[in-house]
Amino acid sequence: MTTTSPTQLPGRTESPAGFPGGTVEPDYFLTEALGTDPASVLTGISDEDRTYWDRARSFVQDEVLPVIDGYWERGEYPLHLLRRLGELDLLRDGVAVDGYAPMSSMAAGLVNMEISRGDGSVATMIAVQGGLALRSVAECGSAEQRARWLPAIAGGAEYAAFALTEPTHGSDSVALESTATRTDGGFLLNGEKKWIGNGSVGGVTIVWARGDDGQVHGYLVPQDSPGYTATKIEGKLALRAIWQAHIRLEDVFVPDANVLPGARTFKDTARVLLATRLGVAWSAVGHATACYETAVQYARQRKQFGRPLAASQIVQERLARMLSELATMQLMVVQMTRLDEAGMLAPEQASLAKYTCTRTARGIASNARDLLGGNGILLENRVARHLADIEAIHTYEGTETMQALIIGRGITGMSAFA
Repeated sequence: MTTTSPTQLPGRTESPAGFPGGTVEPDYFLTEALGTDPASVLTGISDEDRTYWDRARSFVQDEVLPVIDGYWERGEYPLHLLRRLGELDLLRDGVAVDGYAPMSSMAAGLVNMEISRGDGSVATMIAVQGGLALRSVAECGSAEQRARWLPAIAGGAEYAAFALTEPTHGSDSVALESTATRTDGGFLLNGEKKWIGNGSVGGVTIVWARGDDGQVHGYLVPQDSPGYTATKIEGKLALRAIWQAHIRLEDVFVPDANVLPGARTFKDTARVLLATRLGVAWSAVGHATACYETAVQYARQRKQFGRPLAASQIVQERLARMLSELATMQLMVVQMTRLDEAGMLAPEQASLAKYTCTRTARGIASNARDLLGGNGILLENRVARHLADIEAIHTYEGTETMQALIIGRGITGMSAFA
């Protein structure tokens, strides 16, 4: 029996004379960016915003796509890509930082979209480090805290995490039970947190806990603090190339200087979450774009019944349906981002964007995976990784059910949850 190495697949070496060449599967080239914009909704963006988008695309094509399948399959965290995001000024998620060029909400959305078109784990680095941690310090920190942490986090020189969710409080995170008890010179934190991106890689964690006054406050906690224990969550089937942690806090001392003075109630936490929810919608557009573009390229290259799949009526109908759904997502995130830039984005509108885009992206990914047939489950063909990662963004920053209830509250004027 003849064997081959993992990098020398059957049919991809020179075949001997007389070998039935029709049995040899060709290489498929599926990662080209097709510039998909069916409603021309992105043609009017500013040159400044396009510069960020182009930089993100080059990063994806040159540095992410060539390596990410291996990291995803092994469950390894490519921290060098997080640092590169900082070096390229793609990590800020629109947060203003002294010494950095302005980055609009539109630019931040385009970056989230493009990085997600490359990989969901790398996009989550932005969501965690920039969208949640950096924004928390920018909006709730003191002048000294902002000077110390914003440049370091934005540039990727320091890793940062955002610890809100608890093992027993996900959708009802407002009911979190981790405590911050006053002691001489600061506070003692106790409790557990779960699903905390970057929570075990070193750096700083912004921990949200309930103080003696019963309100939720934010605390800057170095991860090497005594009593801070973080365990990487194993067995994930999505976002495998970024680590989330289960954190235990046992009498972790936080000095007064590390308390975020602008985080006085859960409303301040919710303000940070509102801004990132729109970013998740943009990420869903990126995942959907990757699946659609992969399906188009595969349909052009894959031959069955003596012709390319793309020549089949049913395949063209499915591609048209996917493009229609993608156009709907693009129109929604662009309009919601315009509202955000005008200071007019309401919570239920951000929820509507995430609700619509993540659930639509699931459908596009499922359609693309089916169109690729058996090849659709292979990492090298992109779609399977995006299909799995969409399941994570469908849940984080608020599940579909919670988004629906926020939207429902806006429709009816009545809250169906606490």
